[in-house]
Amino acid sequence: MRKIRKTRLESTLFVFILPWLIGFLGFRLYPLISSFYYSFTKFGILDTPTFIGLGNYIEMFTDDPLFFKSVSVTLIYVIVSVPLKLGFALFVAVILNNKLKFAPLYRTVYYIPSLLGSSVGIAVVWRGLFRKTGIINYILSLFGIEGLEWLGDQRTALGMLILLSVWQFGSSMIIFLAGLNQVPASVRESAAIDGANTVQTFFHVSLPMITPVIFFNLIMQCINAFQTFSSAYIITKNGGPANATYLYVLHIYNSGFSKYRLGYASALSWILMAVILVFTLIVFKTQDNWVHYESGGKEG
Repeated sequence: MRKIRKTRLESTLFVFILPWLIGFLGFRLYPLISSFYYSFTKFGILDTPTFIGLGNYIEMFTDDPLFFKSVSVTLIYVIVSVPLKLGFALFVAVILNNKLKFAPLYRTVYYIPSLLGSSVGIAVVWRGLFRKTGIINYILSLFGIEGLEWLGDQRTALGMLILLSVWQFGSSMIIFLAGLNQVPASVRESAAIDGANTVQTFFHVSLPMITPVIFFNLIMQCINAFQTFSSAYIITKNGGPANATYLYVLHIYNSGFSKYRLGYASALSWILMAVILVFTLIVFKTQDNWVHYESGGKEG
């Protein structure tokens, strides 16, 4: 009887997990394995894959100037946008961590851009704000500043995408806020008794105690930044002007769905995965130098 009950329980658990298992196998594992195979083939949408070995990888490093352009643009985007986003998110979190009136409302309002920021609608609105006849230029014209090409100038176009990324700081802010709430009030009070002011207390007490949260946000936001697509595709019309905003995922998209080179696009995707993996490992290796856990040792 006990064995029958155990079998029924296992069968019930399997039935509940079956939808997730099917989704994982069909929409995660199979595409991952197939894209790895296709990366070694010459493959168009209507063609049969033809194995060419390392041909796609050799081409991207030796005969694809857009590859290096997209890599450089993406690195600039990640290096600039992630620190600005995390810095601004932490700044707002510190303010909201104080006992402010209507603090829950402020948290909700600040979080909304993170929910909407990657959508097509917000990208269209952002493009409208910064176009030559947009509301931003209209406001500046009231102060005698006219004719700025925010999205049409190579010097400022990428900055507009970075600004949009920083505007989506809500998710990082919520995580920072949760970390700040875990800092014991008694520790801050002890620092104040010892003569530390608010700024000193933050940098010498609160900040070291939330370094694990900073570490987590850094990893997640860098991964998201490397995969940015919709803002560049919609706002700057597929990476313009003159490829100044031609992010790496745009190159993957154009290779696969504009030039119908799915094998080459798969190879580009695996290079992106490798870069993200290497970057993540490097950050993990550096955590001993700046991340402080309560146990006093390395996490995990």
